[in-house]
Amino acid sequence: MRHLPKHLRQRWRYLAVELETWPDASVDEDAFQRSLWFAAQNLVGDVGSVEADLRVVNFAFSGGDGRALLRTRRGNVALARAALACVDSVYDDPIRVTVRGVSGTVRAGEEKYLGGPREGTGQESVVFRNDSRRAVVRDDRVDVDIDGAFVGATRIDIT
Repeated sequence: MRHLPKHLRQRWRYLAVELETWPDASVDEDAFQRSLWFAAQNLVGDVGSVEADLRVVNFAFSGGDGRALLRTRRGNVALARAALACVDSVYDDPIRVTVRGVSGTVRAGEEKYLGGPREGTGQESVVFRNDSRRAVVRDDRVDVDIDGAFVGATRIDIT
């Protein structure tokens, strides 16, 4: 079977996405893909969801932080962004999804928007609500462990 000429091939756009959730959450590629499909389907229905054809191309997630590269058809970038805005949890774990940029190729998306160094993550003992507690620190954000659940804080909130 021969390839289609270049002017007849499907054109794609790639969305570079940053993910953030609590440090103890486990998010994998399949679960994120499923949440993305459900969000698109609930937003624009079956026909609109198929038209956008959202797919996870590249995915990396660990310790509450992650990055993904999503593929959508050219002309449906606004719909893809709207569907991403509707993703608020993956398997009951709340998640923040941020679009870092849009590119025309996988390579450009990875190099331009996902190529920078990741934030440093570490664990510290902090004082929060007049008690010493374990916390996961990511730059200026601090997730304090209180009885098995995390509370978001900043450096100003802890002493």
